[in-house]
Amino acid sequence: MTIEIYRDAWGIPHLRASDARELAHAQGRVTAHDRAWQLEVERHRAQGTSASFLGAEALSWDVFARRARLDDTARRCFAALERRDPETAAWVRAYTDGVNEGLAAGARRAPEFARTALTPGHWQPWTPLGVWLGTHILFAGFPAKLWREQAIRHLGPEAVGLFATDGPGTAGSNGWLVTGERTAGGHALLAGDPHRFIEDPGVYQQIRLACPEFDVVGLAVPGVPGIAHFGHTGTAAWAITNAMADYQDLYRERLRRTGAGIEALGPDGTWQRAARHTETVRIAGEPPLEIEVVETERGPVIAGGPEGLESSRPRVPAAHLPTTEPARLTADRTPSPVPSATRTPAARAADTSPHGPEAADGGDAVPGAFAQPPAGRAADASAHGPEAADGGDAVPGPPAVGDESRTSGAGGKHIGGDGEAEALALRYPPRVTEDLGFSALLPLLRARGVADIDRALDAWTEPVNVVQAADTAGGTLHRVAGKVPVRAEANRLHPVPAWEPGHDWHGTHETPYAEPADGIAVMANARGLATPLGVEFAPPHRAARIRALLDARRTWTADGMSAIHTDTHLGSAAPLLDHLAALAGLTPAAADLRDRLLAWDRHMAADSTEAAAYAAVRGAVVRRLAAHPVFAPLTEPPAYPDVLLPWLALVPRVGFALEHLLRAEDAYGIDRAAAVRTALEEVAAAPPARPWAATHRLAPWKALPDEPHTTPDGAAAPGLAGDHDCVLCTSAVPGLTDRAARGPAARYVWDLADRDNSRWVVPFGADGVPGAAHHRDQLPLWLTGELAPVVTDWSLLTPEPTEPAEPPPAESTEGTHD
Repeated sequence: MTIEIYRDAWGIPHLRASDARELAHAQGRVTAHDRAWQLEVERHRAQGTSASFLGAEALSWDVFARRARLDDTARRCFAALERRDPETAAWVRAYTDGVNEGLAAGARRAPEFARTALTPGHWQPWTPLGVWLGTHILFAGFPAKLWREQAIRHLGPEAVGLFATDGPGTAGSNGWLVTGERTAGGHALLAGDPHRFIEDPGVYQQIRLACPEFDVVGLAVPGVPGIAHFGHTGTAAWAITNAMADYQDLYRERLRRTGAGIEALGPDGTWQRAARHTETVRIAGEPPLEIEVVETERGPVIAGGPEGLESSRPRVPAAHLPTTEPARLTADRTPSPVPSATRTPAARAADTSPHGPEAADGGDAVPGAFAQPPAGRAADASAHGPEAADGGDAVPGPPAVGDESRTSGAGGKHIGGDGEAEALALRYPPRVTEDLGFSALLPLLRARGVADIDRALDAWTEPVNVVQAADTAGGTLHRVAGKVPVRAEANRLHPVPAWEPGHDWHGTHETPYAEPADGIAVMANARGLATPLGVEFAPPHRAARIRALLDARRTWTADGMSAIHTDTHLGSAAPLLDHLAALAGLTPAAADLRDRLLAWDRHMAADSTEAAAYAAVRGAVVRRLAAHPVFAPLTEPPAYPDVLLPWLALVPRVGFALEHLLRAEDAYGIDRAAAVRTALEEVAAAPPARPWAATHRLAPWKALPDEPHTTPDGAAAPGLAGDHDCVLCTSAVPGLTDRAARGPAARYVWDLADRDNSRWVVPFGADGVPGAAHHRDQLPLWLTGELAPVVTDWSLLTPEPTEPAEPPPAESTEGTHD
């Protein structure tokens, strides 16, 4: 095996091998060396075994992962990959072989293993698929459908639009393409920054992969071979943002227990056997928990069961339950309470805010993989085998929304006939098609032009992304990649009754394409190219601002892109400022503060006291609106698993829908002027004396946290510029906290004229080991908006001695079903 490992000045690995399979082995091994703790955390999360060493805070996620059948789905997808694409399957195996070879040495570098008494385990060939699925299962924000259902039930159908996060709303990622006619080098530039929860170690790994077939630099996902999202092959480059597509469905199931097992009421009015088995979840320091795993024809049951929704809540010590108090925040990658350093990992897989309301149809159905599964498939889904089931009588149809007399709603009540109860089943594409899209990964590495990238992305499954690409021949590409099922509009908006016909999947939507306009294409999760595939999108502010900044100059270079990355103009400030302008009869202090804010340049600059004052007034307004009695029914946490609750938190919902709530003709009779006045007077009585960065501080997530709000060396958590709707999207939760757990998880500029003129940065560093030289050496660059150079000249890199291979750990039985 011929493998060479080099490092640049930032410790970024550059790998060379004799072929693609050896290169995958090298990638797995070097990732295990640099990120052993991160890899093992992600493997355990995919299996639903992380509570065994992280404790009860991880329990809710583990239960969800098992009930959603993440590991089983990964196994199925890999088995199908071996049948459909044996070359890629062998390439993935080589990666896991490399991980197993490097884990023991990597674990010795990582102090977390000793802290938790965790022994490195064994990676199976399907583990990378499980890591990918666990990372992205909540990307489409399916729990938002539960929020919409709650809002409609208590406030009426208009609540869906009023709480829409199009204004403002979800934070996602920025990306832009400038074609050759608008650049100094005569070739395209691609730039942007994916917005995710900031984690330590980081969610992206800078890496270079070179062999005789290809030589690619890019941002890899630790635990997954290749470079999926952001890459530069020398002659072509690509980048993505979340398309905000809706491709997962929730079904309300009616279940009953029989002497032989569990049955679910089907759309044909007959009772159908459901698969079921039990599993044991181990929890560090506590007795194990046995759970029942059920799967119907629609999909795995993720909440509820034959005993009702209350039965889906695993017992969690009170100290670990989610709260909306700033001292203990437990959000997901959604507009929910921001996580503190002690945030539970249970809910951290979602990267987008809940998808909400204005529906958008479109796209032609393509027959194929998303047809309703044949009868009996769910009964055969479990490796433990289906339980026998008797027949039963049909139950009358569902009540209208708002009629709680026959629904369990959030209370888990029994419904219908004797012994019937309600549950929620999740239907998601890889569970249906046995395909996670890994067949796109090798062709992306081999791409020489945009046509190659386009063909590779035809195999992409999830998450559904908007892609931009360019090549040195002048070609450009702007498309959506991923599979979105065609189904009824109701499926997209809220949970639908499994016992009613009309909610099947019928093929997938056609792929939307677009062309750059005047040499520019922008993707920032707003409505546009992907509109036919989604329900709710990010507000237009970031996309509009990026376009305006690019239009301000005719010719661009890679050097100019950092000014766009770090732009702090807050496009969503107008509605609140308009309300402030209309106030009269204020106290002198409030009038002075109002005048300061109206004269403010609307930039959330780190050193701006006006930005701090605006944020304080905004937070006070959010709290007052959320406290209005009309919203009281939405403050009660429903009986859903804790992992889903962040989507149902009222204060963040109000905070991220503030533009709509302040601009609507009527917001349920709330006196918004009075709320704004009271908030202004409150802040004016004790206005912020310090700048925005004093409270807007980085709060990264760690599986094993340090002391809250400090870095390992005891320094204060760094202050930040930006805000949720700035291009520099460092998201806090208005009304709850100024701390930012979310922001640019990387920044990149791909130069097609000269790859060595490209640059990149991550929030911390290339090495995941605390205290290592390259653990946090990129943080100063990230904070100031600077970028490190991409170095591809092998003579400028430092060769790394190849350590003797260690025998991989023996295969473990951890995570197997009991």
